[in-house]
Amino acid sequence: MQKGIRLNDGHVTYLGLLAKKDGTRRGCLSKKSSDNTKWHTKWFALLQNMLFYFESESSSRPAGLYLLEGCLCDRAPSPKPSQSSKECLEKQYYFTVNFTHENQKALELRTEDVKECDEWVAAITHASYRNLATEHETLMQKYLHLLQIVETEKMVAKQLRQQIEDGEIEIERLKSEVILIIMILWMRNPNENDDTELKKIKKVQSFLRGWMCRRKWKTIIQDYIRSPHAESMRKRNQVVFSMLDSEAEYVQQLHILVNNFLRPLRMAASSKKPPITHDDVSSIFLNSETIMFLHQIFYQGLKARIASWPTLVLADLFDILLPMLNIYQEFVRNHQYSLQILAHCKQNRDFDKLLKQYEAKPDCEERTLETFLTYPMFQIPRYILTLHELLAHTPHEHVERTSLDYAKSKLEELSRIMHDEVSETENIRKNLAIERMIVEGCEILLDTSQTFVRQGSLIQVPMSEKGKITRGRLGSLSLKKEGERQCFLFSKHVIICTRGSGGKLHLTKNGVLSLIDCTLLEDPEGTDDEYKGVQDMEHLDFKIVVEPKEGQSFTVILVASSRQEKSAWTSDISQCIDNIRCNGLMMNAFEENSKVTVPQMIKSDASLYCDDVDIRFSKMMNSCKVLQIRYASVERLLERLTDLRFLSIDFLNTFLHSYRVFTRADVVLDKLITIYKKPISAIPARSLELFFASSQNNKLLYGEPPKSPRASRKFSSPPPLAIAKTSSPNRRRKLSLNIPIITGGKALDLAALSCSSNGYASMYSSMSPFSKTTLDINKLYVTSPITKFSLFSYNNGTVMSSCRPEMDNNNRSALSAASAFAIATAGANEGTPTKEKNGDKEFVIRRAATNRVLNVLRHWVSKHSQDFESNTELKLKVIAFLEEVMHDPELLTQERKAAANIIRTLTQEDPGDNQISLEEVTQLASVGKAEPFESHSALEIAEQLTLLDHLVFKVIPYEEFFGQGWMKNDKNERTPYIMKTTKHFNDISNLIATEILRCEDVTTRVAVIEKWVAVADICRCLHNYNAVLEITSSLNRSSVFRLKKTWLKVSKQTKTVIDKLQKLVSSEGRFKNLREALKNCDPPCVPYLGMYLTDLAFIEEGTPNYTEDKLVNFSKMRMISHIIREIRQFQQTAYKIDHQPKAAQYLLDNSSVLDEESLYEASLRIEPKVNN
Repeated sequence: MQKGIRLNDGHVTYLGLLAKKDGTRRGCLSKKSSDNTKWHTKWFALLQNMLFYFESESSSRPAGLYLLEGCLCDRAPSPKPSQSSKECLEKQYYFTVNFTHENQKALELRTEDVKECDEWVAAITHASYRNLATEHETLMQKYLHLLQIVETEKMVAKQLRQQIEDGEIEIERLKSEVILIIMILWMRNPNENDDTELKKIKKVQSFLRGWMCRRKWKTIIQDYIRSPHAESMRKRNQVVFSMLDSEAEYVQQLHILVNNFLRPLRMAASSKKPPITHDDVSSIFLNSETIMFLHQIFYQGLKARIASWPTLVLADLFDILLPMLNIYQEFVRNHQYSLQILAHCKQNRDFDKLLKQYEAKPDCEERTLETFLTYPMFQIPRYILTLHELLAHTPHEHVERTSLDYAKSKLEELSRIMHDEVSETENIRKNLAIERMIVEGCEILLDTSQTFVRQGSLIQVPMSEKGKITRGRLGSLSLKKEGERQCFLFSKHVIICTRGSGGKLHLTKNGVLSLIDCTLLEDPEGTDDEYKGVQDMEHLDFKIVVEPKEGQSFTVILVASSRQEKSAWTSDISQCIDNIRCNGLMMNAFEENSKVTVPQMIKSDASLYCDDVDIRFSKMMNSCKVLQIRYASVERLLERLTDLRFLSIDFLNTFLHSYRVFTRADVVLDKLITIYKKPISAIPARSLELFFASSQNNKLLYGEPPKSPRASRKFSSPPPLAIAKTSSPNRRRKLSLNIPIITGGKALDLAALSCSSNGYASMYSSMSPFSKTTLDINKLYVTSPITKFSLFSYNNGTVMSSCRPEMDNNNRSALSAASAFAIATAGANEGTPTKEKNGDKEFVIRRAATNRVLNVLRHWVSKHSQDFESNTELKLKVIAFLEEVMHDPELLTQERKAAANIIRTLTQEDPGDNQISLEEVTQLASVGKAEPFESHSALEIAEQLTLLDHLVFKVIPYEEFFGQGWMKNDKNERTPYIMKTTKHFNDISNLIATEILRCEDVTTRVAVIEKWVAVADICRCLHNYNAVLEITSSLNRSSVFRLKKTWLKVSKQTKTVIDKLQKLVSSEGRFKNLREALKNCDPPCVPYLGMYLTDLAFIEEGTPNYTEDKLVNFSKMRMISHIIREIRQFQQTAYKIDHQPKAAQYLLDNSSVLDEESLYEASLRIEPKVNN
């Protein structure tokens, strides 16, 4: 095997002497020996890219040679002198030469002069030709690009040659024809040689040749212009131009974020009294400044590509962007934490005041800091859409096709990571938006564990200081106006506010209700004196009894506008209370840090957070602090629905909205029936094992309890017991097993609950921070004016549940199902047989299963009643099952009443919200002749238009929002109500345009336009944004917009109002202004349905219902469900507007409405086109 190469010794010697004589750099240097122990002085000479060294300056033959091409030369730090070294060395300067060749050791050199060192480094760097290598790579890229251009030009040249050949053939044919004609003429007149005729013929020939050539070229050009390739290139260029505009806007947004917020806050953090620390500034803005620099470079590259139009090459720009994707990953991962830090900093008044000053700057355009921090979250999806469009118009053989495909795949991978973060931050932004609207502020909304559930207007019935209803005010109109409250329901609190001037909110007295202290009474039964004269509020009110741990208890009575709205509110409030009290997840939910400790029984269950074949999880948690499901099989979804350890309200709403996509109603009902009849067999074995784990798991959670001879039973995750500190004999007591009572900052623990023969139970806490507390069983009584009895009776040291007589509903106990679990399981001692212990456990499971089944059915029946109205068999099956449940002898009173309420809801006819129906309005409008537009005021038209729009909007069933049925060929059959809404929108728009164009006089037309603009402005005040868009779209129609003489006479004030309304409902930025208005408005409201349909279409097109593994895309169902919940929130709250038949008849009369073609003809007739 060859180990070296042979060199011409003479030639090397000659080159060495030439370097010694004429080298670019020569001199003595110290070279480190091969064993790195000593330094040897050599004489070096540099010639071009060769470095020779000699033993001395007088040597005639070189001792060695280094080839410097591609090497890297740089200064090196001086090594520390050895302590054992006796000699004192002078100051030395070191530099190294690193070679790119494999197995070649770096050359280490040193000099005694810093200037000489720098000159050697510069000379060797120049001799390495690295700049030439870089230029060589650049030239190679340009060479490859030119090769592609040359190939394209060759194809074009080939086509041109073929056309030239065809032209030559045509010319030869014409020549032959001309020669033949000349010969025929010559044969006829052989003696006549007329030069004039020949000149004419030649002139005609020349003309024909020119005409043929021009016609050929024109045909070629027109064929290419009409070709698919040219059309594709035009669309591709348009996509690039749009991308440039979007990138410019995004860079401007980042520039505002950095210059208006980041840098001023950095300066403020450096002041003497900083309102914010540097760490908080870095946590809020993350790496947004780096993102801005990156996109400035990307934007400059885009502009350079546009300058070289029509050759648009973009792949190399995305090649620059892709390696920087980790910047966005860092921003996305920490975005939620960023908003949390911002919410925390806003509690500082100085910082909040300073932030509002920055947000008031003109550049911000009334946008908040949270808005600017959110822009980077949506940039990657925008790039993905742009690349989709680019690839759609890029031929498969295009040079950029592969690079663009790769860029799209990398961006989609990043987008999947971002998806898990966006939903969580949306909830935080919603909470912050509500908190900013409250004048007094609301600190609980700065707790990021709060999850928004719903909002709306309710009437609060005033209470006297003694807790009784103020009779003088009931039933009056002033109560409906002055008692109207804006209510917000969160996962832990209910917030009650009044609406002030300017749309601001003010907290009422006791306006923040903690759901942990609340008891919901859906059908309060007051005395006759209290409810005398309030027949209009019958069955529409519900009561929330608040018993705080510190302070006096009080009651809040709220009245809904309809039974449907009341059912929605009570169902959601009840579900939130159940999540807190009965799920057993929020063990320390009200500590100062607002963190949740997950019990070991859930924390140890890997199936709740580990991906499996039939389930995939996202990184985001639900309201129960359990990972949300991304993909899952139908069986796993039903298993999560019936998991007795927890039930997220978000999961329940999503499941009930979307289950029709992947299963049937009877399958869901059969699963619930199975859970009720066979609760233990239907629950996964792992869940049962964790639910009844041994006392060893208890030590993991609570530490080992003190050993006591009275300790009889231990639970793995014992639910703490909440008991009021003091209470009067006639006051109801609240017993809750799943929330810790905070007693002087300490929580009670049921890790060991025992009873002695004298009937006392001892409770103690096993964790060191908790003090021992004794529970007096004698105080556990449920009292009423009629009966007073103990919840516990004792027999040989065992606690037994006593028979509970039926109690008067007015004084019923607030005892929950969880309380029954403690009654059934609290008293077993060590001597209890195993069979009895197992029986207690089964009893607990049965009670929990019953509670879960009734909870789901109640939610299903109250919020999705149309499922049972359209399916009589399902309705009868539910009623039969509930009647069977009610005959269960073990059923608790409260469970029996819950089952009876569900049956009553199913069987009774819904009286509705006392609002006139659309069919009744249409029937009344069909009788008689409609009055003209002039006879109705703008207020009347606006109110009736709002009433009609809401009647059309509220009857849309949410099933039509699945599957993009409104875009299918059979859309009228699949989505009749959505199509009816679209038709109503177009009919009103045509009516407005017809009303304007039927006026022959300019002054009359101007008056009609100004009146319709006034109608639109009133509709805006009524929160009817659909009507605002109906009117503004009519004014922008070509037949109306072209009336220049008319628009010149429209007042400046009216034009200002039109501009304001058009800006409000503009589609720019995905209707960002309209979305902001909807966020800040309170129902009733009529949104623009097209905005939601666009969102749904985007979700449907981007994500399938099932994965390749046939798993349900539950993440998609969750996104659709969130949109449907927002739509239904606006559907459920009705307008309190009286029906005026004449105005409604005018709006529904289409007899004189013109179509689009007739409208344009009328427009041309009243203002003909003017020829310039």
